[in-house]
Amino acid sequence: MKLAHLEIFVVAPPAPGWGGRYWIIPKLTTACGITGYGECYASAVGPDAMRAVIRDVFARHMEGTDPENIELMARRVWGSGFTGRPDPTVWGAFAGLEIACWDILGKARDRPVWALMGGRLNERVRAYTYLFPYEGMGDAFWTSPELQAQVAADRVAEGWTAVKFDPAGPYTIFGGHQPAGRDITLSVEMCRAIRAAVGDRADLLFGTHGQFTAAGAIRLGRAIAEFDPLWFEEPVPPDTPEAMAEVACAVPIPVSGGERLCGLSEFATLLRLGGAAIVQPALGRLGGLLAGRKLAALAQGFGVQVAPHLYCGPVEFAANVALGATIPNLLMVEAIESPFHHALAGAPRVEVGYVTPSEEPGLGITFDEDLARAHPYTSDALHLQMQDAPCDYVRGNAFTGGAADTVHQGATGQRETG
Repeated sequence: MKLAHLEIFVVAPPAPGWGGRYWIIPKLTTACGITGYGECYASAVGPDAMRAVIRDVFARHMEGTDPENIELMARRVWGSGFTGRPDPTVWGAFAGLEIACWDILGKARDRPVWALMGGRLNERVRAYTYLFPYEGMGDAFWTSPELQAQVAADRVAEGWTAVKFDPAGPYTIFGGHQPAGRDITLSVEMCRAIRAAVGDRADLLFGTHGQFTAAGAIRLGRAIAEFDPLWFEEPVPPDTPEAMAEVACAVPIPVSGGERLCGLSEFATLLRLGGAAIVQPALGRLGGLLAGRKLAALAQGFGVQVAPHLYCGPVEFAANVALGATIPNLLMVEAIESPFHHALAGAPRVEVGYVTPSEEPGLGITFDEDLARAHPYTSDALHLQMQDAPCDYVRGNAFTGGAADTVHQGATGQRETG
């Protein structure tokens, strides 16, 4: 087999757009006609620029190569242009292409991807959900402990055993900072309401977006500790692993992170410093499935669990499930159970809080190319965008969940686009 052709889909999910404004899904085809799909999570440049990067990576490092030679192609890309260090855009392009190679290999051998990566260790993969508002709740949902508790109770009644929320705001380019007093109070009340609604039937997953200094994160973490969250996600900016370790030592909540880390080297630094009890790779930025398998082994050596992150489309979700089936230190995977996710790829579905890995060849998806072409992305906004306004210490802050359908008005009165 030789990799011969590349096609790139940039798909815009319909409103409210859970999973981001667009999903970048490369399709690879071998000279003998076997196809595979992947997904790129890197989103620091617009989709037109990202298309060009993906095409360059494929033509320069992968075209004409046997898709089995994943390590060879990875080393070419890692050292491209005399780099040998993390480059989220180039490495993210390769990550999506790498996932597509595994899909091809599974189809060529008529076996699921997990069977090619060590076999199935986990018969079922535990999944968690983010708390999304119901239609009609509006932006009030994001700062309402009562509304979030209502949705949490409904999700737990469906069988979910873990729910994630992130009331601390803001989603700003000015991290890290000290949290506003109102944000700490809201975080405490949100934890209190959700814990009362779900009891011990579900874990609370407290998310942030790298907003705080270490000192600010410690203040917030200690304030919510009485509600026993399972994790405190990315409390400081991702380029400060020493600060992550400082928080981990000072707060009685397991610290998690990794959505924005690129390549094994950044995770290795975080693990050596003791900065995370749970790592959350985005496979479409980490480097793909083989990198995910390597990270799981590295984390296992440090006694750290793995919880693959998802804020994109269904192809990366299928890859996360395939990886999760194979690793002994899996905690859970993030899931987005939207109708469009299922319609686009027929990806594995969550049933009573768990996903059963597919027995179908490759990633086990049936990607609907006609549906993808019917939902092209035409805007110039990025997949996720942080607000320009800094933390508002007077009126408080609000993060509106990354919805892609509108530009939201936060509690600060500043316009948020993430």
